[in-house]
Amino acid sequence: IRGVQLAFSLLFGLWLPCCLTQTTPSNAASATPTPSPSPQSLAERLKVRLTGYPRKHNEGRVELFYKGEWGTICDDDFSIANANVLCRQLGFVSATGWTHSAKYGKGQGKIWLDNVLCNGGEKSIEFCKSRGWGNSDCTHDEDAGVVCKDERIPGFVDSNVIDAHVDENKVEEVRLRPVVVTAKKKLPITEGVVEVKFKEGWAQICDVGWTIKNTRVVCGMLGFPHERKVNRNFYKLYLERQKNHFHIHSVACTGTEIHLAACPLEFNKPNATSTCEGGMAAVVSCMPGPLFMQNSGMKKKLKTSSNVRLKGGARLGEGRVEVLKDNEWGTVCDDRWNLQSASVVCRELGFGSAKEALTGARMGQGMGPIYMNEVKCLGQEKSIWNCPFKNISSEDCQHMEDAAVRCNIPYMGLENTIRLTGGRTRYEGRLEVLGSDSNGTESWGLICGENWSTTEAMVACRQLGLGYANQGLQETWYWDGSNVTEMVMSGVKCTGSEMSLSQCQHHKTVNCQKAAAKFSAGVICSETASDLILDAPLVQQTVYIEDRPLHMLYCAAEEDCLSKSAAKANWPYGHRRLLRFSSQIHNIGRADFKPKAGRHSWVWHACHGHYHSMNIFTHYDLLNANGTKVAEGHKASFCLEDTDCQEGVSKRYECANFGDQGITVGCWDLYRHDIDCQWIDITDVKPGNYIMQIVINPDHEVAESDFTNNAMKCNCKYDGHRIWFHNCHVGDAFSEEAERRFEKYPGQLNNQIS
Repeated sequence: IRGVQLAFSLLFGLWLPCCLTQTTPSNAASATPTPSPSPQSLAERLKVRLTGYPRKHNEGRVELFYKGEWGTICDDDFSIANANVLCRQLGFVSATGWTHSAKYGKGQGKIWLDNVLCNGGEKSIEFCKSRGWGNSDCTHDEDAGVVCKDERIPGFVDSNVIDAHVDENKVEEVRLRPVVVTAKKKLPITEGVVEVKFKEGWAQICDVGWTIKNTRVVCGMLGFPHERKVNRNFYKLYLERQKNHFHIHSVACTGTEIHLAACPLEFNKPNATSTCEGGMAAVVSCMPGPLFMQNSGMKKKLKTSSNVRLKGGARLGEGRVEVLKDNEWGTVCDDRWNLQSASVVCRELGFGSAKEALTGARMGQGMGPIYMNEVKCLGQEKSIWNCPFKNISSEDCQHMEDAAVRCNIPYMGLENTIRLTGGRTRYEGRLEVLGSDSNGTESWGLICGENWSTTEAMVACRQLGLGYANQGLQETWYWDGSNVTEMVMSGVKCTGSEMSLSQCQHHKTVNCQKAAAKFSAGVICSETASDLILDAPLVQQTVYIEDRPLHMLYCAAEEDCLSKSAAKANWPYGHRRLLRFSSQIHNIGRADFKPKAGRHSWVWHACHGHYHSMNIFTHYDLLNANGTKVAEGHKASFCLEDTDCQEGVSKRYECANFGDQGITVGCWDLYRHDIDCQWIDITDVKPGNYIMQIVINPDHEVAESDFTNNAMKCNCKYDGHRIWFHNCHVGDAFSEEAERRFEKYPGQLNNQIS
């Protein structure tokens, strides 16, 4: 019977369209929806963006950029199939819904498409049926919006940010042209004539009616948190001798805008003589944040905020926003998060105004408390703490909604003194740095590969503007050689937070054992990185002591999980005293955590029946009052796998059957207190007060976006029979003051492992 149905449906399918086409009168052709690929689609991809308010990064009013202007889509006949096409165009995997009647506010300008009918499989909205471009019977009260599934298409270049309402046709680029000779030589440029990009060159702004509020906006755009008054008379003489071209003759910013183009501007009429009666070209002076100051005396005066920080960002001036309350760091929820609030955070941290306000944990998820929601800064506040906000109840927000920022930072030209050569993509290669010899002539040179590690590579990738370091390479023989062969730098040692390699320690004169070019330093950079963090409360809740008979510990001894004195024990009689606890390791970063070694070099442990993929994955140490190790748990490499994941995230890694090892973003690997080697052997430890310390990925073997949260510490009291843990916390979860108090724990001097 199925064959009959199939034949009938085929016939019907072929017959129906031809009947329909015959019954359509010819004069109705204009009203028939037709596919409308734009003439520009052949040359470039149609631009789509989400805008409106209040929204998150994965939802909003849909706007299309066509024939040089942005316009909206009417909600007539709109469907989930249309939304799926649009969400994929925006880089999301699919749509979860769509909205009608201008839910995200009314758009402006054109309504580009109406009666859009997609089947859902189209590559772009322009290939769906519609009334044609610009042909609609709607008003902006009917603007359509979409809600996309908050999961990105892998490898899709990210564009969707919460947009400033900026009319790009008018003012895009702004610069300061320094006039004073000394200012020209030093970066950043903090004072000069304001110039805007105009046609092929640059034009000036007439300063009649210019206010300090305008200056504040210009400084913010250029990466400076504060503005200064300028000596107009000093510049007047100089500027009278210059030929000026005034493009703008009046600016009226309120001071909270994040771009000059968002201020009310009056442009000179094209045919008017470009004079500036009673005025001159506008000049501004800005005050850089402490990071960008040459004068160290000034740095001390300008302190940046100590109760706000950015975490998990690849570049300077970007990251997840974290705020300090009651000595503990927490995050900010992204409801109503916008550019004004983001700018307050940027400025209080010594950067300019915000370039982007990011939602949906786009800089990774935080751990710990969420302190603020619906932050509504006006833009003038000195700190985010001075803005109105709601306190969080646990139902309101999850860490999937952590807010983040990208701030404007001053142009320092750091990327011009470093380059990559020989790599297969622009994200990798042998490092070459620009140095100058005794005669002052510049020639490019190589960096000695000895002791070069991920930490140094992190700084190099940041300086290049390429994100995180995936790897630091000590040998680069497999990349094409260039004509640069001389080593100009050696002994480079960075802390990891520097802006450029020149700020790291290095040898005064080059000293390199293997001086051939193939042993020079290289990097592989990456836009994203993993970030592992321990669940500290779980360690505190699960700790206990077990006296385990030696006859049950043969396997553990073979894997080196007992202290050295176990070798002298009278096997199989007697026991070892073990400090046991569970550890749950979360990947809150933006890339999966995978072992550095390929599976060909993993070691099979027959005793426990799994492959070890990393030599040292975690250190477990018990330290006494003066920071000396009194006991340690040797955790060779674990079998890394996804024990469990957040809602909506699926497991990718499991060790069974020689499976792939790793921890997926949004998942965690749980080592329960009752599994072998999940302990510290404390048989030889006397009663007393100690510090228990766990460090994940201690040798920074695998790249992470943040190494400061890899250590976890607890105060520990042992009376010879029982053990108590308290104050367990991740290395960067407490304020500096609370951390200092923790360090003063009875008799404690330092926490360095000798």
